[in-house]
Amino acid sequence: MMMLPSDLKVFVARDPVDMRKGFNGLNVIIQSTLKQDPQKSALFVFFNKPRDKVKIMYWDRNGFALWYKQLAEGRFRPPQMGAISYTITLSDLNCLLEGIDLLSKQRLKSL
Repeated sequence: MMMLPSDLKVFVARDPVDMRKGFNGLNVIIQSTLKQDPQKSALFVFFNKPRDKVKIMYWDRNGFALWYKQLAEGRFRPPQMGAISYTITLSDLNCLLEGIDLLSKQRLKSL
C-alpha cells in the first residue's frame, strides 16, 4: 500500500460509478457532485454498482494518480450513508480495502 500521511482526508462517493471513467470523468464527479477541489490533498474513493471494484484518485504533486482494485471474489462493504459523499479515516479505508465491514468492525468472509 502507499505511504500516506495519517491526517489525509478520504472522501467516499455514495453512488456507484462507471469504472470506465478515467481522470476527466472522475474530476467532473469530484467537482460537480462531491463539491470538492480534485487538486486538494485528499483521496477520492469510488465504487462500482456490484461493489467488487474500487478506484481511488488523488493529486500527486504534479498530476493526478489513480489506484484501481478489483476483487477476485466477494465485495467491498462501505457504509451506506445518506449524504452524496462522506469522509472516513485512512485507517478505515485500509480496513475497507481488506474486506472489513466498517459498521460491524468484523472481517468479512469472501462470498
